[in-house]
Amino acid sequence: MLTEVKKQLRVTILTIKYAVMREMLNKTTFFTNIIFMILNNASFIIQWLVIYSLKDNIGGYQLKDIILLWGIASSTYGIARFFFKKAFNLSETIINGKLDSFLVQPKNVLISCITTDVEVSAIGDMIYGLIMLIIYGINIKNFILFTIFSISGGFMLVSISVILSSLSFWFTKTDLIADTINSQMVNFATYPDSIFKGIAKIILYTIVPVGFVNYLPIHIINEFNLKLFLMIIGVSIVLIAIAFKVFYKGLKRYSSSNLMISKI
Repeated sequence: MLTEVKKQLRVTILTIKYAVMREMLNKTTFFTNIIFMILNNASFIIQWLVIYSLKDNIGGYQLKDIILLWGIASSTYGIARFFFKKAFNLSETIINGKLDSFLVQPKNVLISCITTDVEVSAIGDMIYGLIMLIIYGINIKNFILFTIFSISGGFMLVSISVILSSLSFWFTKTDLIADTINSQMVNFATYPDSIFKGIAKIILYTIVPVGFVNYLPIHIINEFNLKLFLMIIGVSIVLIAIAFKVFYKGLKRYSSSNLMISKI
């Protein structure tokens, strides 16, 4: 079992490495995408700076909390989109019958499928997230927690996308649902959770679980809570398990398109 995990991990790392090498064939475009993503994210922080120049507190959030919120949101998005870009196009892969080449390989089908490409601009998101942490105030505790939450949050974003996209094995047009939920996860991630009340807040911890990806990590970094920390890790593990279960359950219903495109 451990040997298989090591082999899969080695293959995944090589796949991502080759994907990055392909993108770096045009270095100008490669670095431009990264820089512009950092500048794009920075433009939104400027808007918050203007807002906080008029008001010191918004829903219990100070400016430094917003900075940390943007840092977590950017880093989780960056990790998810850089390492697992294809998870967010999985519906298309399933609907168009493009899983053939992954099925004939002696590798995990799901992992192989979602790691075949990278989103270069997502590197800018990860760098921006680290910059926000530095501005917020970096120390060993904050860095460790920030890293853990960025990884767990990235896994949750990917898992949710896989779960929703895997519905395409059973139903049509579910790609619209996946795209909507994925976009809403990003939209809600950069606003203080305290401005949402009632049903809206319940949705943010269930249907669109941005609360576990972004909100709780902010509160834990500000004031560590072991129960909430373990809850986030637990939710992350459960979502990953569900993603694998749903995908492989649906894979039994997969219809080939007879497209045999080789993958490295």
